[in-house]
Amino acid sequence: MAYIDYYKILGIAKTATPEEVKKAYRKLARKYHPDVNPGDKEAERKFKEINEANEVLSNAENREKYDKYGEHWQHGEEYERAQQQQHRQRQAQGTGDFGGFSGADFGDGEDFSDFFQSMFGGSGGFRNARGSASGKFRGQDISAELQLHLRDAAQTHQQTFDINGKKVRITIPAGVHDGQKIKLAGHGNPGYNGGPNGDLYITFSVAEDPYFKRNGDDLAAEVTIDLYTAMLGGDVKVKTLDGEVNLKVKPETQNGTKARLKGKGFPVYKKDGQYGDLYVSYNIELPKHLTEREKELFTELQKLRK
Repeated sequence: MAYIDYYKILGIAKTATPEEVKKAYRKLARKYHPDVNPGDKEAERKFKEINEANEVLSNAENREKYDKYGEHWQHGEEYERAQQQQHRQRQAQGTGDFGGFSGADFGDGEDFSDFFQSMFGGSGGFRNARGSASGKFRGQDISAELQLHLRDAAQTHQQTFDINGKKVRITIPAGVHDGQKIKLAGHGNPGYNGGPNGDLYITFSVAEDPYFKRNGDDLAAEVTIDLYTAMLGGDVKVKTLDGEVNLKVKPETQNGTKARLKGKGFPVYKKDGQYGDLYVSYNIELPKHLTEREKELFTELQKLRK
């Protein structure tokens, strides 16, 4: 098996911090995402490589194994356990060393490729002295990022996407958060030698909305009102996730004043019928291009106020 340099795939150094790994992954995932490159097989291949690299390097335990065993990182512990078992057998039986290898043959940073080829073969299963399969190994987990618009994340809906050439359909509950991760058991890479499949981990990336700003389960929005409505009061139409509503503006409303619309915020994740609130901030727009008569009236008002 050829060595796969996950650091090179993400374009980062081996000393990269977890934050640098995450930043590099997100940048490349957006660039090569299938939705951005429909029908582009090369982009699809790159996207799979990027997800595989992130799955390994974003997990501290997996990264440590990868740095030690390279592309065989999933079976490193199996090798060590097998070596310890054989060592105990040699001590009990007084026989020779394990398949021609001794513990001193393998130090940190050395190439394990030949050993793993003989140990796991093409199928990845452990082979004993008779050549029969005696070990079952779990398949590799897969990490993927699913991008959603804010309004999509506010509704329970289904989405279908490709994982390793297979169509996977999931139901996304309303209220998912940006960065939230879910697990689909058994949807990862196939197991080795009859072992179970790995799992699929999906991280949601919820894009910002041009109108609403999200804060947990609450939403914030800004609405512009004219000076006269602010001074005298009136009605203003406000957008919500389920349509427009009329909002009463109190007389003498100041710029930046906030109004709360209870239950008009974001749905609470996996809690049917529960919603956050919508907070509306008033932005008062001053009149422009005043006529001479309007200027006179404002001057009179100014005098009265003094």
